[in-house]
Amino acid sequence: MWPFSKNNNSGNKGTEKSPEEIKKDFQQEASKSEDYKKTCYENRFSKTNFYFHFISALVDENILQKDVLPYLLENHFDSIDQVKSLVPVADIEISDDPSIIEKKLFNGYVLVKHQSDKNRYAFVAAQKEVVRSITQPEVEFSVIGPKEAFVESIDQNINLIRKRLSIKELVIERFVVGTLSKTQVALIYIDGLTNEENVNTARQRIQDVDFDQINDSSYLEQLIADNTHSVFPQLLDTERPDRTAAVLAEGKLVIIVDGSPLALIGPTTLVEFFNAFEDYFLNWYISSFLRLLRVFAVSFSILITPVYVAALTYHYELIPKDLMATLITSRQEIPLPPILEAFFLELTIELLREAGARLPTKVGQTIGIVGGIVIGTASVEAGLTSNVLLIIVALAALASFTTPVYKMGNTIRVLRFPFLIFAQLWGLLGIVFCFSILMTHLLQLSSLGRPFLEPLFPPRIRDFKDALIRLPFNSQSTRPEYLRTQKPERFKKKQATKKVDIDE
Repeated sequence: MWPFSKNNNSGNKGTEKSPEEIKKDFQQEASKSEDYKKTCYENRFSKTNFYFHFISALVDENILQKDVLPYLLENHFDSIDQVKSLVPVADIEISDDPSIIEKKLFNGYVLVKHQSDKNRYAFVAAQKEVVRSITQPEVEFSVIGPKEAFVESIDQNINLIRKRLSIKELVIERFVVGTLSKTQVALIYIDGLTNEENVNTARQRIQDVDFDQINDSSYLEQLIADNTHSVFPQLLDTERPDRTAAVLAEGKLVIIVDGSPLALIGPTTLVEFFNAFEDYFLNWYISSFLRLLRVFAVSFSILITPVYVAALTYHYELIPKDLMATLITSRQEIPLPPILEAFFLELTIELLREAGARLPTKVGQTIGIVGGIVIGTASVEAGLTSNVLLIIVALAALASFTTPVYKMGNTIRVLRFPFLIFAQLWGLLGIVFCFSILMTHLLQLSSLGRPFLEPLFPPRIRDFKDALIRLPFNSQSTRPEYLRTQKPERFKKKQATKKVDIDE
């Protein structure tokens, strides 16, 4: 049992431990670990003893030896209150509350005790910073634009955001989540701009999380999502600080979890998962074309194989005569029905994807390329699949990779299989029925209480300016309506479009 956990006295109702008992219990528990250190020093002037308690794995001992210990040894030190004036460290707290000892020590603080005052302590910040250097984005890579990505340090990530939004209105609220992991979580928004209802919703859900360990932002996303049973992600995750700053300026909020290189953005909509942030660095014509291409690619990836199964099983009359001859030639020696043939190839593609993702990079690339060629060629020559379906499945897999957000890409991979089953049962009618179920589910989804299908439903014409297409920046003078921001207007449209030529 943890010495200061909320349920510490659950078995002894009505009995509370005294401060001395709490300190004794903590020392007994902590002393079992070899990285718990307790040292004693004598001040040269007052000839009094003082003590350091700290966790060596969490404390930078160079800070301890250079910035703390010399000042307490070589100056007159006879009271715990003098620690703040003697030690040149900004983060120092003096307290008589023994219940915070565990929290401070396991967050990289050094506990300083003086023999003259046994009931008061000084906590000196001396955290050991083990931070990965900032690298380029790996998932949301872009040819144009900044090349910085978040890292696992929450303070470093906040620094990357503040560099892009150096305003006093940027508010950062910190929480500690996880009864065992004690993970720091930061809720970030712009005061006076972000809708207070959205902030209150996110704040309440974070505070209500009752889980023992939060290892990554994905844990928190699943715990605070509106519908935890949906295959669709309801919060957008990003590794790009520039995208994070941009959505904050729109009136959204951001959640950062210590130990995770991905920030969570909410509220979000379905169309945002198909928009790459690189779209804003390109001409609006090109950006709009790329967005429409991604939507077409996703639709193609989900529907093309089920349509193939439905056409060959029920709807021969829909296939053109010239194409029918090709299909008959390719399938004349195939012993499997179209549904089993499609399932075989789809599962083969998924196995290659998973194997390539789990193996080391160089080996994974080799497995993906060589495995696809060898298995595809062998399956056609063995008469298990037709070459037409092999091409269709390969194109569908390629189209699914156009999704900029990895989690939505996984959702697209899963959706193909229900459509295949319904196509086998009822043909094109089954595909329509499955699509109706999917749309009904999407209509019921929300992100932090806001509609997930906006601006498609409820329809908001103004929000289409940055949805399936992207209009020029001077046409985006207002923030998205569904966010209900406190300041809907971003800039004066007339001033933005006004151009003045200076005569030389």
